[in-house]
Amino acid sequence: MKKPIFTLLGGLLVSLTAIAQSPVPFVKTLNNPNRWVDSVFKKMSRQEKIGQLFMIRAHTDLGQKYADSVGLVIKKEHLGGVVFFKGGPVRQANLSNHYQSLAKIPLMVAMDGEWGLGMRLDSTTSFPYQMTLGAIQNETLIYKMGQQVAKDFKRLGMQINFAPVMDINNNPRNPVIGFRSFGDNKYNVAKKSIAYMNGMQDGGLLTTAKHFPGHGDTDVDSHYDLPQLPFSTGRLDSLEMYPFKQAIAENLSGVMVAHMNIPALDNTPNLPSTLSKPIVTGILKEKLGFKGLIFSDAMGMKGVVKFFPNGEADVRGLIAGNDVLELSENSGRAIKLIRKSIRQKRLSWADIDAKVKKILAGKYWMGLAQLKPVETAGLIADLNSPAAQQLNQELTDASITLLKGEQLIPLRNDFVRKTAIITVGVKQPSAFANAIKKEMPNATIFIIPKDVSVKEMEAVKAELKKFDLNLLAIYDTRSRPAATLDYSADLNLFIATLTNKNTITTVFANPYTVAGLPGIEASKGLIITYQNSEGTEASAAKLLLGKIKAKGKLPVTINGFFKYGDGIVVD
Repeated sequence: MKKPIFTLLGGLLVSLTAIAQSPVPFVKTLNNPNRWVDSVFKKMSRQEKIGQLFMIRAHTDLGQKYADSVGLVIKKEHLGGVVFFKGGPVRQANLSNHYQSLAKIPLMVAMDGEWGLGMRLDSTTSFPYQMTLGAIQNETLIYKMGQQVAKDFKRLGMQINFAPVMDINNNPRNPVIGFRSFGDNKYNVAKKSIAYMNGMQDGGLLTTAKHFPGHGDTDVDSHYDLPQLPFSTGRLDSLEMYPFKQAIAENLSGVMVAHMNIPALDNTPNLPSTLSKPIVTGILKEKLGFKGLIFSDAMGMKGVVKFFPNGEADVRGLIAGNDVLELSENSGRAIKLIRKSIRQKRLSWADIDAKVKKILAGKYWMGLAQLKPVETAGLIADLNSPAAQQLNQELTDASITLLKGEQLIPLRNDFVRKTAIITVGVKQPSAFANAIKKEMPNATIFIIPKDVSVKEMEAVKAELKKFDLNLLAIYDTRSRPAATLDYSADLNLFIATLTNKNTITTVFANPYTVAGLPGIEASKGLIITYQNSEGTEASAAKLLLGKIKAKGKLPVTINGFFKYGDGIVVD
């Protein structure tokens, strides 16, 4: 087996060069003659061609035995790519180099990096969630984030980001999208998505918008079951598909198709959109004119295998029009079934060849014709650069949303006689509380953990009567901020008793959680930060202390009190 030829060159230098010279959009290159694609394609066996249609899951936190098993599959089945999940950057760099050495044709390496490498990897930068970015009124900042994400991905030897999420989260109960969406307004979602997309693509990263035709208005998680979208064709076309259509017009390079049953678009019972030819080929490719790479969502999800088990989903996914099948339950089995389906004339070699040539063209655009190994020296420092950290803080500063209380800001140490800083949901003094305390040393910090007893809450309420101003900070400490807080009814009641004319409330959580906190609208001041992070804590403290101005606006409607677009922008 031939091995790819590696040329040693610093990964950072390669990334900087790629960003400095924005490439021609991938979809604009597909009709160009390509000697590399032709040369590689001519030498491929039929087995190798089918293998290129699959991407396999990889981890660096599951031990050597698991890592080796992935390598064996890559080598045996000639797979087209790898999708990395949890682990660490140096371990991933070493494993990625190893996997590339096993592949006859260079692998395309991908990750779900909706908020950057930190979505999957330790020791890397986590940029704000897309819901947080949805509040920003300056798309240039989001474009710059896209450039930085591209730089980080390429430094780590990856060529594809399964992002941005272009779903419109118009269902607050959505269990799988939520904070991953830019919001519930189609125009805002489109603008923010395209800014992020353009930043990444100009940085040389192939982006994959998801989850077509739109996973925002469902209360079922397709990881566990098949959601149904019971909407009309007109509604789907004008709303759910709107961001995708706008992005396609702006040279979007990739699309990921969701597992959803959509009777208005294909009335086949229990058929996921991933396996629907009328949706993938008829709408995405023909009606919308999308020319780029089409990826399935993970093919092991219950939303697709529940009704099409034992490899049938893989075959139908290719028939439908997908180019790449992500994370098949069993790629070896699927390859055999695909060959069988060709003999049965369900598929043709012409179908396979067209997909393979597009994939190879994608690999050429990604720079894989001149594959270079990832250099591990200085990797951690490069992935946590001062420029990235500064941009991260600029993004959170621009997102902080002031809904009430502009007359109370900035706070002054002599503004009131006694100030209480009340942190709810955390077990130790928060960065936000400490930042305020540093500037207002006479303030007193109260810590109210989620498991606080009623007796303790009553004692704190009695003590707070002595204070003139309450700075109430509400935290969601879970790794994924849900639409409702995991607080007890007693704790919610305690919060309600504090939200009055003497309280400025700051919410370090999903904005939808505000709807589940009765009485919070009575706060004298109200600040939404969208998530619990070091960056949002710093931004909120700076806003209260007068070090930055409020610039964000709500990207979603929360309830009757707080609607999309609300936000007091202080000049």
